Amino acid sequence: MAATSTPLTQVLPPLILGGAGFSYQLTPNPNPERTREVLTRAFELGIRAIDTSSYYEPSEELLGEALSHPEFSSRYSRDDYILMTKVGRVNATKSDYSPEWIRYSVARSLQRLRTSYLDVVFCHDIELVAEDSVLEAVGVLLEMVAAGTVRYVGISGYPINTLARVARRVREIYGRPLDVIQNWAQMTLQNDRLERQGLQAFKEAGVLCVCSSSPLASGLLRDEGVPIAALGDWHPAPEGLRRAAHAAAGHVASQGDSLARLALRYALRRAQYSSTAESRVGTIMGGTSVAEIEENITTALWVLRRDGGIWKWDCNDKQALGSPGSNTDLDSDLRLFAAVQEILGEWRNYSFSDGNAEGEEAAVQTKL
Repeated sequence: MAATSTPLTQVLPPLILGGAGFSYQLTPNPNPERTREVLTRAFELGIRAIDTSSYYEPSEELLGEALSHPEFSSRYSRDDYILMTKVGRVNATKSDYSPEWIRYSVARSLQRLRTSYLDVVFCHDIELVAEDSVLEAVGVLLEMVAAGTVRYVGISGYPINTLARVARRVREIYGRPLDVIQNWAQMTLQNDRLERQGLQAFKEAGVLCVCSSSPLASGLLRDEGVPIAALGDWHPAPEGLRRAAHAAAGHVASQGDSLARLALRYALRRAQYSSTAESRVGTIMGGTSVAEIEENITTALWVLRRDGGIWKWDCNDKQALGSPGSNTDLDSDLRLFAAVQEILGEWRNYSFSDGNAEGEEAAVQTKL
């Protein structure tokens, strides 16, 4: 296992596979065979990092079975990829940040994922509990870093103010910054608060690695609309925003593209543009089938590059964010980005927390 003295910014790739696609939240029938097929194809296409959560039932179990399957493990060793999970969120209405639960949850994740160590463990949806509980949980995870079962520690959630404040308090209490912060649905065509407000606030707290998840705003920004799976309609977007997103999808389709592809390109372009040699913004993308993975990877190739089959950072050349050899695609995207944001109108930067300005808790209760 690699030493944790290496900053996460130096090992985390720009493209990360989200494990929520193997959960009842996003699919009516998550199963081992499909998970193994998706994971194998994703790795064939250069993915080397996975993000999941103990809350994304049964994602950890399915991933663990797939990662340990002889057809997979004979091709990829544990040191070939980064495995990230989360603790603290128990179910849709319950969180447990007690030291006893954090230790139990990590031990259970190790068992489910069939690994001896976890690269990153996040405290999940920290806005749902008292900040002192989060700080105590971070301390427990730091003990696990010292013991070697966890390499890097982070926090995740929606409200940027809360994430930044807790990050500052972690640095004050433990004398070191968090390794990473994960924020969802706020580096998107619909909401860009992470780029405008979050990144600088996180840097001021010493956090130089950020994971931006839900580039499609948890399925809002796609032709099919929000996902309805085994757990029903959990999406926090109100009906007006859903109608605006549907109208935007229609416009993009009339231009020969899809809203999902455009939204992913937007998120990847902004993440790359916001990254430097010292600070990184990685994008967590989903995929519940081989076809979705292949389409997402094809889309990512408009923005990112691969070297030896592995995804690489390309943040030093800001003009390289178009397709190789030409910025024609970038110019076309910029026009479509502006058109979609105009159609979204008053719903642009609508917050899933409080409906307007940066909020603290509300709609996160039903989020993944």
